[in-house]
Amino acid sequence: MRYFPFTVLLLLFLSSCNQKKPITIIKSKNYFPSDFTLAFGSCNNQSLSNTLWPEITRNHPDVWVWGGDIVYSDTDDMEVMKNSYSTQKNNKAYSDFRKNTPVLGTWDDHDYGLNDGGIEYKQKKEVQQILLDFLDVDAQDPRRSRAGVYHANTYNIGNASIQIIVLDSRYFRTALTKDPTGVKRYIPSTDTTGSMLGKEQWEWLETTLNNSKASFNIIISSIQFLSSEHGFESWGTMPHEVEKMEKLLLSSAAKNTIILSGDRHISEFSKKEIGDHHFPLIDFTSSGLTHSYDGFNGEKNPYRIAPVISVKSFGLLKFNFNKNSVKFEIRGENNQLLSSFSQVYNH
Repeated sequence: MRYFPFTVLLLLFLSSCNQKKPITIIKSKNYFPSDFTLAFGSCNNQSLSNTLWPEITRNHPDVWVWGGDIVYSDTDDMEVMKNSYSTQKNNKAYSDFRKNTPVLGTWDDHDYGLNDGGIEYKQKKEVQQILLDFLDVDAQDPRRSRAGVYHANTYNIGNASIQIIVLDSRYFRTALTKDPTGVKRYIPSTDTTGSMLGKEQWEWLETTLNNSKASFNIIISSIQFLSSEHGFESWGTMPHEVEKMEKLLLSSAAKNTIILSGDRHISEFSKKEIGDHHFPLIDFTSSGLTHSYDGFNGEKNPYRIAPVISVKSFGLLKFNFNKNSVKFEIRGENNQLLSSFSQVYNH
């Protein structure tokens, strides 16, 4: 439990449908400027200085979500991989942080074990258990016995709730299409048989969204969903999967869906209005925690709504249930606010 003037009650028993029961958050009134604060980030090299944890702590997050690249350990040697995760877990600043803050997360490629890796990586089963150990996942959790690290947690705050849906864009992802010209790393595939999530995970996601009663649904994707013209990994390398996701978001019962991503070593806000009612789909990218794309000099993103942040940073989502709004913030060293915007939702 946290040592702040409010109580966090964690109910961590599995339900009969292999989903965790909702976690109840009870807070003293007016203690924080938001009803619920989610902090997240990615691209964290365990061998570099971890300087942002005290700054993240200053924002009193109710949960921390790893967006991938928790460590950098491209290897087939599982002892090396274990040591990489152990180094990060035992980092004093991070260790102090996680004592008082619940932690969720997914992997990207460098903590998965293979740069830009997907379904072909031979050690993925072994690394899955190492990641789950790092996250202190219970032995009875369904992730311990099924393929992939996808899962969902629901947080109840008074009469409102937030569901955090953590995707796995590595375990089942089929091959990407390389750019034959060499100008970009990857180009959009014309093969509609490729998959970003795999059959079982897609079915799970559809069920999860259709059954959602949450006030907000936060989807964690290690790679960007909206921005894709840069030619690196993104959902845009499989346009048919982008279309599938957008159709699911529009047809499901899930309210107020937001996508969080990482991977790029830059942070930015992207927004696309989808469907006949122009639902505001936001993809908030937060990356990286220990190193960033300092040499960034621009790239096309038709959905970008604010300048790119190319210094070390982390992301915050501050929820106001009375206004049905979310404030999105990018913060960096000394807790400096680097960029922000607010979105009011109609549901």
